[in-house]
Amino acid sequence: MNTPGQGLSQKMKPTRGPGVMGHGPHMMNMGPVEKPSDFKGTLRKLVAYLKPYTLTISIVMILAVGSTVFSIVGPKILGNATTTLFNGLMSQLAGTGSIDFRAIGKILLTALVLYLLSAALSYAQGWLMTDVAMQVSYQLRKELMEKINRMPFRYFDETTYGEVLSRLTNDVDTVNRTLNQSLTQIITSAVTVLGILIMMITISWQMTLIAVVIVPVSFAMMMAIIKASQKYFAQRQDYLGHVNGHVEEMFGGHVIVKAFNGEEKSIDTFDNYNNTLYGAAWKSQFFSGIMRPLMRFVGNLGYVAVVVLGGWLAIRNLITVGDIQAFIQYMRSFTQPIAQLANISNILQQTVAAAERVFDFLEEEEELPDPEQPVKLERVEGRVDFQDVYFGYLPDVFVIKGFSAAIKPGQKIAIVGPTGAGKTTLVKLLMRFYDVDKGAILVEGHNVKEFARADLRNLFGMVLQDTWLFNGTIMENIRYGRLDATDEEVISAAKAAHADHFIRALPGGYDFVLNEEVTNISQGQKQLLTIARAILADPPVLILDEATSAVDTHTELLIQSAMDRLMSGRTSFVIAHRLSTIRNADLILVVRDGNIVEQGTHEELMAKGGFYAELYNSQFERAFTEQPLVGELQQAY
Repeated sequence: MNTPGQGLSQKMKPTRGPGVMGHGPHMMNMGPVEKPSDFKGTLRKLVAYLKPYTLTISIVMILAVGSTVFSIVGPKILGNATTTLFNGLMSQLAGTGSIDFRAIGKILLTALVLYLLSAALSYAQGWLMTDVAMQVSYQLRKELMEKINRMPFRYFDETTYGEVLSRLTNDVDTVNRTLNQSLTQIITSAVTVLGILIMMITISWQMTLIAVVIVPVSFAMMMAIIKASQKYFAQRQDYLGHVNGHVEEMFGGHVIVKAFNGEEKSIDTFDNYNNTLYGAAWKSQFFSGIMRPLMRFVGNLGYVAVVVLGGWLAIRNLITVGDIQAFIQYMRSFTQPIAQLANISNILQQTVAAAERVFDFLEEEEELPDPEQPVKLERVEGRVDFQDVYFGYLPDVFVIKGFSAAIKPGQKIAIVGPTGAGKTTLVKLLMRFYDVDKGAILVEGHNVKEFARADLRNLFGMVLQDTWLFNGTIMENIRYGRLDATDEEVISAAKAAHADHFIRALPGGYDFVLNEEVTNISQGQKQLLTIARAILADPPVLILDEATSAVDTHTELLIQSAMDRLMSGRTSFVIAHRLSTIRNADLILVVRDGNIVEQGTHEELMAKGGFYAELYNSQFERAFTEQPLVGELQQAY
């Protein structure tokens, strides 16, 4: 058996980010890299989103090249200033001349202009590329949001909400960051490497040879460190997910943990995860931290070799002092773009993997489209027919088998049966959350597939066992049932649902704001608000799925009275486990294993002495004596 938190912890691993980066010019992605299954195909799809911005991207590339070239030329010009200063100083010491500050000033001014131009072009290309990245991200999120509204409910039954949200947020953000930063960085890094290499060769091919030899040595050490540290980074990510998942689970269920004295076991589990995380994090940080001094040590050896060789060449008048200074600046900048290019290859893998998840979602199978000429009903009486309906959540595994029923306008239909019998599934089929596999469902003589989904669902008002409210005022939550309702109509609906008295007792009354988790009101109060919302919608057909399951007996009687008034004259489907609440139904459908095994009024079904009578009597007996329930518990344990 899993220890508390272990089950959830295994599922709540955070999305792997870019990993831990090394420091300085040798930074490289050291975290695990997720790879796409179809790199080329996904990359083509991503490029298709960039086609409308081809001109802008071309301008960005030109600006990036210009900015990089100007910045590369800068050290060479500054080296000329150093040479002029050195020669003037030597002439002054020899008494043959003086320092030409005017010439130095012109050189520095030229360098300043170049650096300003480089900065201006860099800013311009960054601004343009940011706009492109934001436009593409906006388009992706827009398409994802529209896709969600076209997705069948079956998809969300099989996929966690966190997975869908991750595609809307994390994956799109990953694509956005790459378009905004890495795309231009590829250009600037490539141009920088090539430009610096050319500038170094023009200064001294001998010193360039030393600089080039240092690079593979540095990268060999870097790859050795990365190889040794990879398993610790992976383990750190893994156990970070365990710790986060365990903490969230324990805080979410802290009442249960305390009630069953599970604190010690929870702490032991946390300590186990945390100690492993500590060891992995320490080792991964050690390897990450040791990279910088090792790279600096190798780099300093290169600088020493370059300075010694440069001094020897300067003595022989083969190069100038300013050239040595410029070469050292180039050498400092040489390895950085190489490391960036290596790092970008990993970032591209992560980006294409994120884009692949986004495109996979966009290509998921959608709901069947609405008919081109949907049925428009001028008058809705509430007649509903189920004709030999078959349905299963899995292929060839039916939970509804041959269901048939004729519902007359204005009838109150109660659907009862044990858990898993198919009661709520009937309602989902009625509102076309799912489509039947065989048979048909008719509303006013028309197949539900002949309606536009929005028009069909406007005919129904629902109150579910699982209440849904959103972060907003109580007034806004009730008005969700009919967005054009006035404040007076909202208050009237709340009164009809017997919610007005508790609403006015809250701070701010109808302006009281429900928090995101809706934990600042009780479960029963939430149920009352959803009932008020259904009353405000005033639909032709009502669906009540255990609508009073979370309220006390007194409130249940009040709500039942309000519901009786609301259901008067309209068709109503009531799913109930407490059979005492549906005794006055016009028709009771008894569902068992996906079939209607009995139907009739309460009196008729009780007189038959069948399955319904058995269910009703068992509830009646348990309500007035604890002995049968105690006996069952004793047998179970």
